[in-house]
Amino acid sequence: MSDVFRHRPANVFAGGGLDRAGLLRKDADWVARQLADAGSVVILTWRDKHFVAPGPEAAPAFMATAEALALAHPEAPPTLLAIHGEKAVFSADISHLDDPATHPALAGRGEFMDVRDIAATMSNAHAQMLAHSRALAYWHRRHRFCGNCGAPTVAQEAGHVRVCTNADCGLHHFPRTDPAVIMLVVDGDRCLLGRRPGRDNRMYSTLAGFVEPGESLEEAVAREVMEETGIAISAAHYAHSQPWPFPANLMLGFYAEAATTEVRINEEELADARWFTRDEVRALMAARDRAEAEAAGLTAHLPRPISIARRLIGEWMNGLA
Repeated sequence: MSDVFRHRPANVFAGGGLDRAGLLRKDADWVARQLADAGSVVILTWRDKHFVAPGPEAAPAFMATAEALALAHPEAPPTLLAIHGEKAVFSADISHLDDPATHPALAGRGEFMDVRDIAATMSNAHAQMLAHSRALAYWHRRHRFCGNCGAPTVAQEAGHVRVCTNADCGLHHFPRTDPAVIMLVVDGDRCLLGRRPGRDNRMYSTLAGFVEPGESLEEAVAREVMEETGIAISAAHYAHSQPWPFPANLMLGFYAEAATTEVRINEEELADARWFTRDEVRALMAARDRAEAEAAGLTAHLPRPISIARRLIGEWMNGLA
């Protein structure tokens, strides 16, 4: 396996060069000054979608903080995402509104879109901001109450901590990220791809699964491959990672070398799994999505181009793994 991954560009949703201001956001007065600063901007989030400006290249429809605060729910204060270009960038969740697209303050200024559908045309910085925003909004919605005592929690440190309001508890809750391994199993000039159950699902992708407590990443790779396909591996080599806020995952990419080759599918996990040659993968790689694959007469397609799965497959196909 090659050791050149560290010299390659970051995956989508990473590599934006953002300053998260991890120490400064602990200062409530500093955060208040950023919110009051006329140069600060806000990205709007609505039910896992973001307000995006019209144009050939997708970009957040940034709003002034005063405009965004007028739309935000009083119990959902803006969350600091980063300092970018010497200005503070916040995110505000306006999911309490029924149809924000018709709100007078937003009409004609953009539309709410899923970041997965637009990330390919965004800058790394903008895609990373939206990924960060989506993950935090998801976490805030699901941690309004303390998991220790059940009392309400409130956001602090510019939205990066929720604190229990029960004086006898006072537990600090931090945003959760779930680590998952995602691996391309290889056997010489073949790679192993699997298809999840679903009557209309034709996507073949790398294997993947969550890391369990008390388990190393390499152990998780070996376990998931064995559980899903019955394939034993002889080695696992780390490649690169990708934040994947759908809802709150960190995908840790590996290449795994097969020690056995007989596929025995776990039908609870996969509908199919088989070995693909480089030429077969190259034919699939020519299609960017399912529609292009079908137009080309292919009966299968690969994951989204923005995904680490697609990148792992492509690097192997091109001899970079």
